[in-house]
Amino acid sequence: MSASTRRRAKVLPVGIAATAALLLSACGGGAGGAAPAEVDLGSGPAQAGTVKAGALEGVNMTFASYGGIYQDGQMAAAITPFAEESGARVLSDGPMEYAKIQAQVESNNVTWDVVDTDSNWAAGQCGKLLQKLDYSIIDKSNIPEGLASDCYVPAMQYATVMVYNTEKYSDAPTTWKDFFDTKKYPGKRAIQGNDAGAGIFEGALIADGVAPEDLYPLDIDRALAKLDTIKDSLVYWSTGAQAQQMLEAKEADMAVVWSGRAFGAVENGAPFEPAWDTGVVVMDVLAVPTNAKNPKASMALINYYLGKEQQEKLTEETSYSPVHLEAKPEVNENGRKFLITEPEIAEKVIVSDFAWWGENYADVLEKYTAWVS
Repeated sequence: MSASTRRRAKVLPVGIAATAALLLSACGGGAGGAAPAEVDLGSGPAQAGTVKAGALEGVNMTFASYGGIYQDGQMAAAITPFAEESGARVLSDGPMEYAKIQAQVESNNVTWDVVDTDSNWAAGQCGKLLQKLDYSIIDKSNIPEGLASDCYVPAMQYATVMVYNTEKYSDAPTTWKDFFDTKKYPGKRAIQGNDAGAGIFEGALIADGVAPEDLYPLDIDRALAKLDTIKDSLVYWSTGAQAQQMLEAKEADMAVVWSGRAFGAVENGAPFEPAWDTGVVVMDVLAVPTNAKNPKASMALINYYLGKEQQEKLTEETSYSPVHLEAKPEVNENGRKFLITEPEIAEKVIVSDFAWWGENYADVLEKYTAWVS
């Protein structure tokens, strides 16, 4: 299963309902239309969440993401308002696939102006399939430290986290050591089995005695050896929907899952709680393909997306955590349990080393696939 398919599974399979809403002109979708000779975005320093009124009249753009409630939320929170304020005609497309970006770039026929991608993949494509961002147009001053790079900014944050069945354990498991302690905490553990990513490897190493500050570079062989100790207790999920269903059906007593899927299960009545001492922060990112036809317009859209109000609404629509430091989304009590920006959660979680994962993802996937099989 490809990394792009893996990310697509993190959102509910609702389809891209926003596509119709954003087809502002049947003949104006896509980046193939001619851009103005000059794009006047105004003077002064960039300010996230703003765009000069009418600055992109006549510019056709396409935003590609992963569909479902996530992309619907992106459209409602940022993309549709951006189109209305800037005058651009923005088409929503997807699902985003890395092979499509590669084909567009290599043929010099790029039709996606801004793409939402997995951070691990993006970290390995800077200066290749993804171009450097123009931070004179994009205001990153309110992005948490370490989440932006030369070629991407965060689209949202979430985490892989261990959750446990509160009906199964009277003495709650709260650490990675507990996850690997099958004597004190018997029962099935669910982890992703078809892909490799941040979370379980860091957890295995911490359980094996590695200090969080010494995790990277990850010793994958050591992590797999630690996973060997609980292999008989493991069950595997391959999509976000399957992970959520496992929780709701109580097919596992503990699980390492994406926080958004855990939230969905709890909202549906599953008796699970997150153990945030096991949380590893990951993210989706926004990037611009190399040879995009309207790079200034692409940068302007990204800048708008990063605004405080836009990020608040995105969280309210999707449950994923905002990437603006001052954002204060209005969510219910369950929602707050899964917001990694909540102070009591933020102080516990580990932030994934996105650059390391970008360089090593393919090798880790090969080893992990062989281990699972």
